[in-house]
Amino acid sequence: MALITFTKRGIYCKQGDFYVDPWWPVDYAVTTHGHSDHVRFGNKYYLCHTLTKPIIKRRISEDLNVETLAYGESIVRNGVNISFFPAGHIIGSSQVRLEYKGEICVISGDYKIEDDGISDVFEPVKCHSFVSESTFGLPVYKWQKQDVVFNGIKNWVGDNINQQKTSVLIAYSLGKAQRLIKNLAGDVPIYVHNSIANLNEVIICAGVNLPETIRITPETTKEQLQKGIVIVPPAMRDSRWIKNLSHPVTGICSGWMQVRAHRRWQSADAGFALSDHADWPGLMEAITATGAEKVYVTHGFTAAFSRFLNDNGIEASEVTTKFGQEDDEENKVDLADTQDANVDIKNQKAE
Repeated sequence: MALITFTKRGIYCKQGDFYVDPWWPVDYAVTTHGHSDHVRFGNKYYLCHTLTKPIIKRRISEDLNVETLAYGESIVRNGVNISFFPAGHIIGSSQVRLEYKGEICVISGDYKIEDDGISDVFEPVKCHSFVSESTFGLPVYKWQKQDVVFNGIKNWVGDNINQQKTSVLIAYSLGKAQRLIKNLAGDVPIYVHNSIANLNEVIICAGVNLPETIRITPETTKEQLQKGIVIVPPAMRDSRWIKNLSHPVTGICSGWMQVRAHRRWQSADAGFALSDHADWPGLMEAITATGAEKVYVTHGFTAAFSRFLNDNGIEASEVTTKFGQEDDEENKVDLADTQDANVDIKNQKAE
């Protein structure tokens, strides 16, 4: 019997009677990370990495019933051994390793293989079957080294300050924002939206070292913001608040910026191809390293990527999920972000 099946509620392990990243409420949910397309309210019990626990409690509810594991630790549920290994996607992100009677399956969740300097680095895990995302599963998506991207952002910010423009970076509150903060800190102050500041506090309290940032409040002036870097979530991208800043220019930080013609470019002054997902070479490297006999492809360019794997001797199947190509962490707007954004639009005058 297969160790996992794909159901309308998500990935299900019948032997262990639990789901991995279920889309609808279940009794027992094994959670890969804290993004909203992977963890939902309403599950009776949650199992996640130690660093993910405070994140999902802050984003979803403090009343969640959560068990945790560190990387490499394991728990046995109905005979199924469950353990977590680093996915490199965001802080606390985990691949889920399942073992039952000698059969090993790994569910990747979202992942990237480049060391971003803040998340635990992706660790390939040998397995018989591997569930891989394919958000950027086309050859056109090949990332530059992140140092090159960050140098480009720093130069853009410096030019903006010299021209008395306000640099606004659009980045997801969980993951991308912390990565930017970690790698851009030092030259100019970094001002962050309320939703980012709240998550930073939780992450720092959990023991992660983050550079100092400044929470944007109604007392923060336009002049202060113009001399630094402003980071806000996608919910704020077309807000009146940004338009009322002093000569604002926006830069979207997303893997979709790799393709200049992509529609996300339309509302941006600059685009930086910075992704927390694996690019095409990264996907291939990760899958090859697992030695998996069977690969299940989810999230993104599933048809094209699974066809390529099959054509190259790796048995692969496309899996349809509730979330598709456009539903990645760089595009979605979480309820927590929307609520915080609405408060800021109403109260923050940036005068």
